[in-house]
Amino acid sequence: MNYVTLRETAEEAARIGGKVLLDWADKFTAREKSPANLVTEADFASEKAIFEFIHARYPDHRFLGEEGLNRNEGNSPYRWIIDPLDGTSNYVHGFPYYAVSIGVEENGTMVAGAVYDPSRDEMFAAAAGEGSTLNERVIHVSTQEDLSDALCMASLPVKATREDPAVQAFLRVLESAQHVQRTGSAALNLASVAAGRVEAFWSNSLMPWDMAAGVLLVEEAGGRVTKTLGDVFIVDEPDLLVSNGSPLHEQLIRLLG
Repeated sequence: MNYVTLRETAEEAARIGGKVLLDWADKFTAREKSPANLVTEADFASEKAIFEFIHARYPDHRFLGEEGLNRNEGNSPYRWIIDPLDGTSNYVHGFPYYAVSIGVEENGTMVAGAVYDPSRDEMFAAAAGEGSTLNERVIHVSTQEDLSDALCMASLPVKATREDPAVQAFLRVLESAQHVQRTGSAALNLASVAAGRVEAFWSNSLMPWDMAAGVLLVEEAGGRVTKTLGDVFIVDEPDLLVSNGSPLHEQLIRLLG
């Protein structure tokens, strides 16, 4: 199957999901329901719209989504991995750093994907062997080689204590990098590495839908994707380190170990 065609479908579906999120965001001024209930409904509505659009085009494909979407029957080599709202806490608080993330894998290998930021109307997309783009313009990772001059991002477990190994690793990098941010959207963090805005991102607490599209963006933009200790990355395991592929990747592996 043509990976560019899959990428285009992911882009179209991501825009559909993004519009749903923007429409629902306007309802957060209402008082009939709590923000938590509204964001749950927005999440489900976005996923439903995305699934229906893709499923109509590829009825034999398999699906995995954050909001309970799990269609794994059949023998299709293709699986769509969908996060209808990445950055839920940001979204519910009106902080404009959230996204729709849609990745496609073929026999376990990511081959197409899109991450859409509806607040900024920024569409990050990639197809295997075709590079990564931002609003159809080719993007590349940064060329920064030293961690002391790097901007890094991290995702930490919810309600992590100061004794948590993830927090301790965060603090070690904080002492060595120029800046370390915790932003609340793994998909946009990955897209930012691909676009050269950020040098690195890591986490040990993500789900497949948080990472699927973003890791392909990074790889196609010239970056490097591994587990935090340098082992081969597996999308179904919550262990991720991405960077611009420069020597700072190895610096981070040493600090995160």
